[in-house]
Amino acid sequence: MDEANFSVEEPSFIYQQAYHIQLDGLLITRMVIVLSTSLFFFYVNSIMFFTLRSKPVFRETSRYILFANIVFSDSILLLSNTVIYSFAVAYLYVFKAVCALVMLFCITTYTFSPLNLAVMSLERYVAICYPLHHAEITTQKRTNITIGVVWFLASLNIVIDLFYTTVTKPHSFNAPTFCTRERLLIDKWQLDLFHGLNGFYFVTVAVIIIYTYIAIIVAAKSVSTDKDSAKKARNTVLLHLIQLGLCLTSFLYGVFERMLSTIDLTLYLNIRVLLFFVLIILPRCLSPLIYGLRDDIFRPLFLSYFRCRYGNIKPAVILYFTK
Repeated sequence: MDEANFSVEEPSFIYQQAYHIQLDGLLITRMVIVLSTSLFFFYVNSIMFFTLRSKPVFRETSRYILFANIVFSDSILLLSNTVIYSFAVAYLYVFKAVCALVMLFCITTYTFSPLNLAVMSLERYVAICYPLHHAEITTQKRTNITIGVVWFLASLNIVIDLFYTTVTKPHSFNAPTFCTRERLLIDKWQLDLFHGLNGFYFVTVAVIIIYTYIAIIVAAKSVSTDKDSAKKARNTVLLHLIQLGLCLTSFLYGVFERMLSTIDLTLYLNIRVLLFFVLIILPRCLSPLIYGLRDDIFRPLFLSYFRCRYGNIKPAVILYFTK
């Protein structure tokens, strides 16, 4: 048991030493950059989510319901990652219960986004390959049930960890700790489960997206298939594959963090903010934004809310919403 604890806490110890050395005048500047950027993208995501909840066509259509959930998930992930990063940069110890709560949001939303992408790809697959049954299969009720299942699967990993800790060491939540994922682990099997389950999820999602992409291409060659709709669906699924790749960049942050902190600590201290931006903030913020801006129905309303110019929405779009 002691050996397992040491093995999973060793990376955290390395990061603590790196953060502890960082006591120069750039600390406040870097914190302001991180917080301002995170708050800006959170504001953009909030406008997107408000737009998706503002019209019945968005609240009742399965693809927009799924899109709203991925915007909500990435927004929570952005905030929770920013909180954890702020704890680390400030070398701040917090109660383990507080750290566990933040990690619950962080890990659940981190896993939710790729799983939701798979469901979105399947929805496009049904729309093209089974157009006559699309409305029957992708009802609002079934979509909400599916989303509930996806949230459950996304939270499974961290919930198992917290349940195990509650049973074996319930009083440990009162102890202050340097907030990292490793500090919440007790046994090595928890880390193995975390990587194993995440690997299984991402491989499964990749297979689903690639399968639906190929199936839509095959369906597009059919005489009975709407060529324009099939082309749009194919491009949408391809975008989901790119979004999955953006989700995977978060894995690289931990790799670079461990590598640079052990090889060249000075280099790590200088570029860790850049790594946080490029590998964590930007991928999860740009992914829903790009997806939303390419939608001809969603884009005009979103831009009008973003610019605070609701009166400038095209009449054709307003008529569409009021049908």
